[in-house]
Amino acid sequence: MSEELGKVRQMWHLLEPLHAVLYYAPEAFEEAAALGYKTDERWPSYFAWRAAPLGEAGPGRVTSAFYSFSPRMVGEHVPAAWHVASPGAVLDARLRAVDRAYRKIFGERVDAPGTAEAAALLRRAAEAANTAGRPLAAANAELAWPDEPHLVLWQAATILREHRGDGHLAALLIAGLDPVEALVSFAAVGAASLERFASRGWGTQEWAAGRERLVGRGLLDADGMATQDGRELRAEVERRTDELAAAPWAALGAEERDRLADLLGPLWVEVLGAGVLPAETTLGIGKV
Repeated sequence: MSEELGKVRQMWHLLEPLHAVLYYAPEAFEEAAALGYKTDERWPSYFAWRAAPLGEAGPGRVTSAFYSFSPRMVGEHVPAAWHVASPGAVLDARLRAVDRAYRKIFGERVDAPGTAEAAALLRRAAEAANTAGRPLAAANAELAWPDEPHLVLWQAATILREHRGDGHLAALLIAGLDPVEALVSFAAVGAASLERFASRGWGTQEWAAGRERLVGRGLLDADGMATQDGRELRAEVERRTDELAAAPWAALGAEERDRLADLLGPLWVEVLGAGVLPAETTLGIGKV
């Protein structure tokens, strides 16, 4: 990996936990419950929080945008999510959730000059992102910017996170990996456990069929482990994802990018130390 793409991936590693607080923080579940969502599991609020920028999107659009989730699983939560609360109400509640969670996790750092500086730099990068062909990034980029710097930071991190995610889906399509194959091949290189990937709602027969398709392409061996070709293809997917995610960061100079990384580092440490995020996700951060 080139040094430049290494910086792009570093930014993803720093920003992903800052964005993901929305899906796991107790404050987010409290806000979701206040809207009327069930909170005995995280999926009702997850689909509402993440899909709300798309408006009252139906299951087809959400399945397409989220890619790796089983259409059946999406159908359990969409459009039911909009029967509980409107997308506008969800968007207001998610900012309240982030505000409360960030204030609890970061304490005085919320109002520190460094947070405002990081937010300004991130906003510049987010506003430079070309969202053509990137539905989730575009939907989040259309939202009004909040006033408070820590919320600007979260919203910019979200735009950039979804921009990268939309590009990742393009990389998977170029690699010829459908949603099931994307998960099977990622599990085969050790990105996360099979149990973690099972959270996307695919049945055992669908998983087995996807594995057989990859075996037929020479990407997995008979035991379901990635072959050399399989590892190389997944590495190419990640490299192309980094390339597609690089453009927004060109809006910042090299010194500004380094400064931003220094400013985000303490916030990243605080989020991880808060213990609200799971130890393992399907994103493979730190493993790919």
